[in-house]
Amino acid sequence: MTQDSLFDIESRINELRKRLSDADYKYYVLAEPDITDFDYDMMMKELESLEKEHPELITSDSPTQRVSGEPAKAFKTVKHKILMLSLNNSYNFEELFDFDRRVKSHLENEPFEYVCDLKFDGLAVSLIYENGILVSGATRGDGETGDEVTQNIKTIRSIPLKVTSKNFKNFEVRGEVYINKEDFLKINEQQSKRSEKIFANPRNTAAGTLKMKDSKIVASRKLNIFVYSLFSDDVKLISQFENMNILKELNFPVNKYTKKVKDIDSVKVFCDEVEQIRETLPYEIDGVVVKVNLLSQQVQLGTVAKAPRWAIAYKFKAQQKITTIKDITCQVGRIGTITPVAELEPVFLSGSTISRATLHNFDEIKRKDIKIGDSVKIEKGGDVIPKVVEVINDNKHKKRPAYIPPDKCPVCGTELYNPEEEVISYCVNYFCPAQVKGRIEHFVSRNAMDIRGLGESIIDVLLQKEFIKDITDIFELRNHRSEIIKLENFGMKLIDNILNAIEDSLEKPYEKVLYAIGIKHVGERIAKVLCRYYPSIESLSEATVEELATLDEIGPKISTSVINFFKDKKSRYIISRLKTFGLKLESEKKETKTKVNFRNKTFVITGTLEKYKREEAKEIIENLGGRAASTVTKNTDYLLAGANPGSKLEKAKQLNITILTESDFDKMLTS
Repeated sequence: MTQDSLFDIESRINELRKRLSDADYKYYVLAEPDITDFDYDMMMKELESLEKEHPELITSDSPTQRVSGEPAKAFKTVKHKILMLSLNNSYNFEELFDFDRRVKSHLENEPFEYVCDLKFDGLAVSLIYENGILVSGATRGDGETGDEVTQNIKTIRSIPLKVTSKNFKNFEVRGEVYINKEDFLKINEQQSKRSEKIFANPRNTAAGTLKMKDSKIVASRKLNIFVYSLFSDDVKLISQFENMNILKELNFPVNKYTKKVKDIDSVKVFCDEVEQIRETLPYEIDGVVVKVNLLSQQVQLGTVAKAPRWAIAYKFKAQQKITTIKDITCQVGRIGTITPVAELEPVFLSGSTISRATLHNFDEIKRKDIKIGDSVKIEKGGDVIPKVVEVINDNKHKKRPAYIPPDKCPVCGTELYNPEEEVISYCVNYFCPAQVKGRIEHFVSRNAMDIRGLGESIIDVLLQKEFIKDITDIFELRNHRSEIIKLENFGMKLIDNILNAIEDSLEKPYEKVLYAIGIKHVGERIAKVLCRYYPSIESLSEATVEELATLDEIGPKISTSVINFFKDKKSRYIISRLKTFGLKLESEKKETKTKVNFRNKTFVITGTLEKYKREEAKEIIENLGGRAASTVTKNTDYLLAGANPGSKLEKAKQLNITILTESDFDKMLTS
């Protein structure tokens, strides 16, 4: 074959790829197809034939590469370049207006706008493009790491495999993968015909489909996506709304209802309008996402725990059903929390059969006048947790006896404790079997120590046979291997898998161990924050409430809880035993080039920086041995002040704290 002939073939291949990509965009994004299905299929067959004859010309961005030939063996874990934050929810307009007041307070009355978007009921994903080519697609996971599902992402035809742009070469796009209602019904029809499991709802189906190993099955499920975030290494981005327009220009599917509004009253109008059309949409939504428009103001507002201060989700009212309360029972949580639960006549609600619903606390039962035998209206709070909304008053309701809360723990019989400042009742017996079991289940859970094989039923048996009494006994199970194997339903393979998983858990980093031990109010994100500032369990145990309260994302409730945990002698005993088994209770020492003028110094950042994003400045400070705090106190060493610094600057002046400009900060870095 001559060079000219090969050139002609390559030109034809490129022409077919462009025409097919354009057709995908017009069909799947614009819903304005300009060619017939037959013409599309003919072009695809021609392209497949040419690529088969010339495999050296196949590229990853070719439309033929949307579906792989072989099922994936496993999904790799990838770390997100930028945290994929979750959103705080609001369930009424009062909470939405509270959010607006907080934004105004943090921005110190600086003018701002909001961008409203639909809250799609799907699965968040990240798409990475390098030189305009889609190279990676990943699920949100825990916000820091997710599963790499690139091949399955490529089956979504509305996602461009290649972006041709002078300005955007290397960038990240985020969006929500979902399944249309009609397609969901078709999937369940096919499942029914094959006598296979019927899926509960489109969201779970989309999430499960994206994690399937065979991309051919994924392609048959007709996944869709709406994108809502853009990050670029090439271009300085200004605002959320501008980003959405850029994404449209780059041929990404942006929802047509996305709107920029001037104030919170306009947000309310938007929410009301969308709720009116909710049922008519071809896809499931459960609310509206509200974001501050300017990216510089988003940076200024920052984050708390895993959620941004500059965004919130307004959740629509949940679907409701009426059923009967057969009984009221009480659950005991891992920290002794007593939660009353309504045992219900089973009813189908929002995609699943509900037979139990939380009653939250005893004050709630009294306030709603809930009695056993009542007809009640139930809903899924946030479309997840079933709860009783109200009692359906009838003649029989008045004759039923009022519910009398227990004064003793339903599991161990210990007298319940009712703190004056709380509505929650607690069992204070640290060795209450329900608490012990709850702590162990939390400790071995996937996001904690991830000790696979130690499920609820296995833990029940090990507790009953007294092989374990607290979380530390898990690491002595190897000494009881021969006895455990003799138990019913315990084979050699099962126990060895569990013991190996326990051994593997010893390699879990300090932040996972800190989360696993179950300090009240310390979730995964807060555990990571604490580990960053206190690189060992000893240093954390010596922290004061005042020190903890100055840290970013740590409030007084968390500070008090941490201090109280380390005051308790049982907690100290648990920590000492975990040390003897070799768990990692300090961060791995990294080679860091600290600077004398940063070491052990506390910095607070305020205003908008020109050269650095706020998170970048914090990272620089911490990498050089300093600490980044959110509140100005007498212990603050430096205030780094950008444009529009606000009240923190005044407080720093009052306390005679050194004020740094961005130029001063740069000099500190180079000195």
